Amino acid sequence: MAAWSAQDIPSQRGRTAVVTGANSGIGYVTARELARAGAHVVLACRSRSRGEAALVRLRAEVPGADVVFEPLDLADLSSVRKFAAGHADRHPGLDLLVNNAGVMALPYGRTADGFETQFGVNHLGHFALTGLLMPALLRTRGARVVTLSSGFHALSDLDHGDLNAERRYRRWIAYGRSKTANLLFVHELSRRLAAAGSGVVAAAAHPGYAATNLQTAAARQEGRRAAERMMELANRVVAQPAAAGALPSLYAATAPGVAPDAFIGPRLGWRGAPTRSWRAGWTLDDASGERLWAASEDLTGVRYASLDA
Repeated sequence: MAAWSAQDIPSQRGRTAVVTGANSGIGYVTARELARAGAHVVLACRSRSRGEAALVRLRAEVPGADVVFEPLDLADLSSVRKFAAGHADRHPGLDLLVNNAGVMALPYGRTADGFETQFGVNHLGHFALTGLLMPALLRTRGARVVTLSSGFHALSDLDHGDLNAERRYRRWIAYGRSKTANLLFVHELSRRLAAAGSGVVAAAAHPGYAATNLQTAAARQEGRRAAERMMELANRVVAQPAAAGALPSLYAATAPGVAPDAFIGPRLGWRGAPTRSWRAGWTLDDASGERLWAASEDLTGVRYASLDA
């Protein structure tokens, strides 16, 4: 059997998709291929200039693409609320939400709402966004939520007593914990959707090692030129292209038969065709998922009331 590729994406005509962080890398490829398959795609990006540039580029690569740009800053919950309210005004439902945007191994910082940046952007921003868009997803037959995690989730389980790394900050451990949070979120969301009798599928994906600007962002931000050059070299020599890295996301989003709480990644772990991926046992811990969910509701003020009815 031939390996699954973007050519295998079923028609998405008549479907609406939101892709966060769609201005570059894996997010851009995901948005482009969904648009190529006929979806109406919302590029949800923090930077207006980069988002609008991506819009122009995508329309040039896919003539006739039905795509729009909408600003979304996952590091600011007021922006998340504004985006979700705007979506509700423009669309009665939502077929696909791809929680793609993320930051990696940044120096210690805080979001607009005071959360540690990696936990705040990678998990809490997407937790809030998904919750605010949940009524639209529940109204849409065959809807899916795909959340991007990483093989680096294996670096660490959560420290529930220090979710915002206030006692000690180690950038790679914090990144790993944010990616564990992504998987626990999908696990607990899947459980709650099933309990509510919903057909919405929540799944996770990871790109393996794909060449994007995620690897170089921290070094560039800190002015560490040697580290930045080393990561650029690794991207050229070792990594697979962003187009290949996006395949697990696209598979989780569109392939028939994707199960709730599935974790899709490259066949070889770091590259290859999409398939079911290994995940650490702590990402399947029901008690940990419930605890993270409760903390996320308290921190963001977003509650999934539509799943509690």
